[in-house]
Amino acid sequence: MDTTQTETQPAPTPNSGPTLILSPEAQTYLREAAKWASFLSIVGFIFCVLILIVALMIGTTTTLMSRMMPSNSGVPVGIGGSFVSILYILLDILYFFFPLYLYRFANRVKKAIVFQDSAHVTRATESLKSFFKLWGIVTVIVIAIYAIIFLFVIVAGVSSHMIHG
Repeated sequence: MDTTQTETQPAPTPNSGPTLILSPEAQTYLREAAKWASFLSIVGFIFCVLILIVALMIGTTTTLMSRMMPSNSGVPVGIGGSFVSILYILLDILYFFFPLYLYRFANRVKKAIVFQDSAHVTRATESLKSFFKLWGIVTVIVIAIYAIIFLFVIVAGVSSHMIHG
């Protein structure tokens, strides 16, 4: 008979379960993913700046053009440029979150591996989840916009055929 005493452990719950241990191979994969996420986030931030510059240039250019050209419709040309500038700035703000989440993921994974800290892994995967959640939401919105455009084209085509045909 075994004389050593064994303690009974309570069933693990999501918050009190055993800690996650990553194999060296898994850590290598995460480190490599973090490098790529870091690269993509830096490129994404650069694109954010470029989009902002283009947005400001569009507004400035159309304002200058509206001053040089007479308006035939009574609506200054600069209003359209201002609308496009505002649209670009809003899209830039949305786009900013993609590289931000990737950047956070990359930094937290690097810290997790260096410090062997599962809390950093948890926060890193939280950032990765936020990245993919945002990507999914934007994808659904874009698909919905395409579906609306597709339906509009079909309705316009049928209406045109009925009028002219």
